[in-house]
Amino acid sequence: MVLGDRQLIEERVRQLGRSTDGLDILNIPLAVPSEPGKLDVRNAGYVLALLDRALAGCVSGEYAAMVTGPLHKGVINDAGIPFTGHTEYLAEKTGTARVVMMLAGAGLRVALATTHLPLKDVSAAITPQELETTIRILHADLRTKFGFDHPRILVAGLNPHAGEDGHMGYEEIEVIKPVLDKLRAEGMNLIGPLPADTLFTKNVLAGSHAQLAMYHDQGLAVLKFAAFDEGINVTLGLPIIRTSVDHGTAFDLAGTGKASPTSLFAAVDAAIDMARRRRTT
Repeated sequence: MVLGDRQLIEERVRQLGRSTDGLDILNIPLAVPSEPGKLDVRNAGYVLALLDRALAGCVSGEYAAMVTGPLHKGVINDAGIPFTGHTEYLAEKTGTARVVMMLAGAGLRVALATTHLPLKDVSAAITPQELETTIRILHADLRTKFGFDHPRILVAGLNPHAGEDGHMGYEEIEVIKPVLDKLRAEGMNLIGPLPADTLFTKNVLAGSHAQLAMYHDQGLAVLKFAAFDEGINVTLGLPIIRTSVDHGTAFDLAGTGKASPTSLFAAVDAAIDMARRRRTT
């Protein structure tokens, strides 16, 4: 089911010389007409209405999963609606205390212990409790949504050379390793803390099901280099399945017919796979 303004979708389809035959559209009207590549604060509520309707359908069981495209956070805030992003919005609406961001593509599944923080704040944010919660969510969703009975997770250290036994930092010794030891004792297959500069090499990656990076660019620079066109975003920890593209709005391409749909197709395929797997487990 495609949620959106039917007239808008039909106009764009005609511009591309395509047809809406076979496309199931749930009409949610725009507040004001939309021009390609141009923001209008009057349509901010429309964007959130799409999310609310899709979420309601997922919660009720009407829909098996949700796939979202990119949106512009600034225009929603400019409309006077506090908004930090899809992930936070869906977490709040579902009453989910903690979610984990994962990007996947090219055989990688890179989850993040911290997301959009200045580097100077990352160390303080990696507490034993937060790291343990992140790994538990990652481990659980690898089983239920990805179908790995005994997931093998590679965990990066925070510092160069994973701290090199305290010579380059103590976070590995004081926080990361104790958490990994605790969870290993429960039966989790966790490898690390590993130096991030070698974690993503072919031999180390072999046999792993996911990789946990300590901060945004430590993991996502590698993922986007390997799979920018086909990468997807998966929100772990939600009671619903939600996938998304791994790119932004690219307003300069809107309406030109030159934007690549590859990441969107990959996000749809991943959502279908997860939904089918969940139904059979």
